[in-house]
Amino acid sequence: MKVTLVSEGTYPFAMGGVSVWMDQLIKGMPDYRWDVVTMTVDGAERPVWDLPPNLEQVINLPLWKGGHRRSGRPPGREFAEAYERFLQIVLTPAVMGAGSAEFLSVLESLYRYAHDGGDLVGALVANDSLSQLMDAWYWNRTDGINLADAIVAADLMGHMLRPLAEPPLRTDLTHVAMNGLSMLVAMTAKWQHGTPVVLSEHGVYLRERYLQYVHEPVSHAVRVLLLSFFRRLAGAAYVAADRIAPHSSYNRRWQLHNGADPDRIRVMYNGVDPDDFPLAETEPDEPTLVFMGRVDPLKDLHTLIRAFAIVHDKIPKAKLRIFGGVPAGNESYHQSCLELIDELDLEGAAVFEGRVSTPVDAYHAGSVVALTSISEGFPYTVVEAMACGRTVVCTNVGGVAEAVADAGLIVPPRDHVAAADAAVRLLQDAPLRRRLGAIARDRVLERFTLRQSLDDYRAVYTELWP
Repeated sequence: MKVTLVSEGTYPFAMGGVSVWMDQLIKGMPDYRWDVVTMTVDGAERPVWDLPPNLEQVINLPLWKGGHRRSGRPPGREFAEAYERFLQIVLTPAVMGAGSAEFLSVLESLYRYAHDGGDLVGALVANDSLSQLMDAWYWNRTDGINLADAIVAADLMGHMLRPLAEPPLRTDLTHVAMNGLSMLVAMTAKWQHGTPVVLSEHGVYLRERYLQYVHEPVSHAVRVLLLSFFRRLAGAAYVAADRIAPHSSYNRRWQLHNGADPDRIRVMYNGVDPDDFPLAETEPDEPTLVFMGRVDPLKDLHTLIRAFAIVHDKIPKAKLRIFGGVPAGNESYHQSCLELIDELDLEGAAVFEGRVSTPVDAYHAGSVVALTSISEGFPYTVVEAMACGRTVVCTNVGGVAEAVADAGLIVPPRDHVAAADAAVRLLQDAPLRRRLGAIARDRVLERFTLRQSLDDYRAVYTELWP
């Protein structure tokens, strides 16, 4: 059996939880053949993972390389009719999940146009299409959109819809790591070859797009159009997927809210191999708070640093060690964290350590592991730390509380005072740390092992491809 994994910007070109999960699946099922499709920026990315022998092909699908092709002919009536329906659905406010099957049908019409000789991405920025966009906006909204905004929105939409113009995959099953643009790849394979689709969601894709576009340097009109598109795409993805495999019950609730069929949903937790995360037998000499993960706004390291300032005031010997790389594009965020450390007079006490050869070294280097994210799915860092017998301080986002339960302390997101109070409590109470650490290790062994996770996926694959 061949399974094709599809994602945006992850394995094998980046580190992170989704990449870990994909690597686990491929290496953990050596009797399966695998392909990987990864949407990237410009195609210049290079693998940062050692590729296993049963990974037969890596397809780098750049969304942002170059401009749009132009066929030299106008889009024609077929495209105009499909695009009119597209705009009507996107610009019409609706209850979440309503009209998802119709929007999926519209996407298929755009795909058919692209594979019948049409220039899909070029058609979106054609003069007639820009007029359609502005007219549809006028009739469906109370505010306005100017020509400049229409051009920007159409150009961005063209990049995002590029997967519809790519050759459909030939595979036995498509497993998509996240909702959104990745599902366009799975949809084309299903339309062309009838290929079944499994959709996993590590975080809540739609929610993260809303968080992202708060800071995007685009106008209000462009922001509204793109977020409306993502909302509709998320609903269509739930209709297209044969099985939906969220990584937490929290994600399942979001999926149901967005119109997913409950009969297609099966919660499947991430797992780790306990042998890879041995129990930490000792603690550092100084009270140490550790973060392990990528340097990214979603991890909200500003809250962690502000919390540590309070911790350091109450426990002067305390240290904060931040392990993890800085992904391309996040350099300015990293710099803002360094400036915050300087502003709070934490130089030498709060330190960015960069990438570590193995995450075990990071967990063993701390007394307590902290995660102050504003969005998560079912984070590996939490389960890995728990496997090492480390108690955790985490924000209540995604499936974090499901993972931790009574093995650590859960605080509200963006609340640096609550995070600091929890960290101080754990750092000052060694018996409590040891007791929660033992509970954490036992919880992982009971519920979150890699073997359990792989067995769950094998069962789903077999069910869809007997």
